[in-house]
Amino acid sequence: MRHRTWIALSLSALLTTGCIWVEDTTDLRQFVTDTLARPGGRIEPLPEFKAYESFVYEGSSLRDPFKRLVPESEADELAGPESGIKPDEERPKDYLEGFAVDQLSMVGTITPLGSRALFALVRDDKGEIHRVTVGDHMGLDYGEVVEVSGQAIKLIEIISNGRGGWMTRPRNLALPEQE
Repeated sequence: MRHRTWIALSLSALLTTGCIWVEDTTDLRQFVTDTLARPGGRIEPLPEFKAYESFVYEGSSLRDPFKRLVPESEADELAGPESGIKPDEERPKDYLEGFAVDQLSMVGTITPLGSRALFALVRDDKGEIHRVTVGDHMGLDYGEVVEVSGQAIKLIEIISNGRGGWMTRPRNLALPEQE
């Protein structure tokens, strides 16, 4: 028991030594007065809450853009380097092969007197008009005119397939509708 008393007295002496009474608190009162005299800070307003707009994805019924249109084995057969399709690079280029098909516009047709051949009239981006018939070439992609009608010119272009080979692509140059 004596041992417990001694420990209790030592512990209370130790705890009471941390409590020191200070009689002069003027510096503390001066600090509080100075702090309260300063202007208060400005609190930023809360950001304006924007309501969430839901988005309905409607493309789920469309074709997956990462899947091939043609099965891989068929695509290799159709457009491989050995497909036999290639542009004739030895042939001298026609004047209209210096323009993209988008820069050309069909403006009409003519038939020479005493002939059954139909010629299309094509305007380039310089404003010049050219006569075109079946077998002529136009456009940057080796386009060959395969049909001329009163409403359109049908071309077959030879384009790169991205695998070292070539493939054909149909293209039309239509006469604009008159109002």
